[in-house]
Amino acid sequence: MADYKRAANASLPERLWAFGKAELGALAALFIAGLGVSLFLWIADEMQEEGPHGIDERVLMFLRPGANPHDALGPAWLQRAATELTTLGGTTNLTLIVIIAVAFLLLHKRVASALFVVTAVLGGTGISEVIKAIFGRDRPPLIYRAVTSANASFPSGHAMLSTITYLTLGALLAQVMPGRRQKVFVFTTAVILALIIGASRVYLGVHWLTDVLAGWSLGAAWAMICWLAAWSLRRFLMRHDTPVSEPPVEEQPS
Repeated sequence: MADYKRAANASLPERLWAFGKAELGALAALFIAGLGVSLFLWIADEMQEEGPHGIDERVLMFLRPGANPHDALGPAWLQRAATELTTLGGTTNLTLIVIIAVAFLLLHKRVASALFVVTAVLGGTGISEVIKAIFGRDRPPLIYRAVTSANASFPSGHAMLSTITYLTLGALLAQVMPGRRQKVFVFTTAVILALIIGASRVYLGVHWLTDVLAGWSLGAAWAMICWLAAWSLRRFLMRHDTPVSEPPVEEQPS
């Protein structure tokens, strides 16, 4: 609220600069959300027309050049590493990460942030399951799969939910980072984690490439939609002098 009082007494150039700086993040999130939804719809349309015999099959064959379909491209240690890395996007590990994050936020009385994380992850899980049921796409043949998998293939739940979880937590953590480089590092790390997990699903033969691309796109879109909703609500409450349930975070000196 103090920010708005200071803005009211500022000069016109200062007001314009403050407005542009505050809205830039929201515009970027809106752009990512729109782009993600558009990419997902385009991939879904292309997937229904071609089926798993276009670029999906070519990528799968490229990653299985040997006589044994279980042997992925590259040294044996790479497949072992991919098998371990892919678990970072599994239900068990993501649930544990979310529980720890929510408990930490509640201990610091950041109830709104905790609700934001839970809403984003549970909402994304529901969307993923509904879309899987609608499309009911088969996974690559069993002979190519290096790890077990049960439900439908499109979109990749690992890619989508890891994107939602890590981007959401990355956005929260970046808010309390003291400098721009730290913020960029945190958010970039979240993106890289999501990319590695999604790529591992294709490499291990449990998802088609378009499954993962759709998961990334929809996951990023949903994470940004949730962030925009939380940002808009907080702005509304602050403009109307409504108390927010969590105190502002004091930035550490750089």
